[in-house]
Amino acid sequence: MGVPTLGCGCAVCRSTDVRDRRSRSSVAVQFAGHVVLIDTGPDFREQMLREGVSRVDAVFYTHGHADHILGFDDLRPLTFGKDELTPLYADSTTADILERVFEYTFRKVDRYPTSARVDLRRLSIAPGTSVEIFGVEFERIPVTHGRTTIAGYRFGGAAYLTDMSDIPPESLGRLQGLDVLVLDALRREPHPSHSHLANSVQLAELIGAKRTYFTHISHDLAQAEMDAELPSHIRLAYDGLRVEFKIA
Repeated sequence: MGVPTLGCGCAVCRSTDVRDRRSRSSVAVQFAGHVVLIDTGPDFREQMLREGVSRVDAVFYTHGHADHILGFDDLRPLTFGKDELTPLYADSTTADILERVFEYTFRKVDRYPTSARVDLRRLSIAPGTSVEIFGVEFERIPVTHGRTTIAGYRFGGAAYLTDMSDIPPESLGRLQGLDVLVLDALRREPHPSHSHLANSVQLAELIGAKRTYFTHISHDLAQAEMDAELPSHIRLAYDGLRVEFKIA
């Protein structure tokens, strides 16, 4: 829901630490002059303006929930004036949701001329599925999100696994040798479809990345408090965080 959360007066929602002001989770992977996004949530426009990102070369989607897709329409101006359509990658379940919610973009008849110039490409859900973008392999990593299986992604020495309650054994083997791991850590108490703090710490130690950042954080976790509590190689992510890693 983002932090501050509407209608809440808790300590984190009232915090003066700018790191406790959290928009909905997404990531921009920048390399060799290219920008690849993972998810376009409701805060996408403001995130791009804040970070000065003025181009998008491709977008990968983790799943079709509102907090991960509802900024899609703001891709439009970033797809204009290009020779090729901007590729979007999603599994069939997520692609179906995008096509339904943004029907006016994907319709074949009477399509608006100012719709986003995109090419929706469906990814297989089989473990090991990957796409090469400008010489970098983006591998789809299946993760458990409550009762469903959705996508995380590995790219070079980093992996981004938001909205997960657990990681299947077959996916754990694809997460070895990471420089940077980004994991869901919603709150302290267990949740039916998201990883909680203790579980995320356990998963981080099992995977053994050099650095781990927790994301998709509710107003249950305060940044300064977690800085003191977590091991030095594990930190909460925050809006605007930039992390360098080996991409290929």
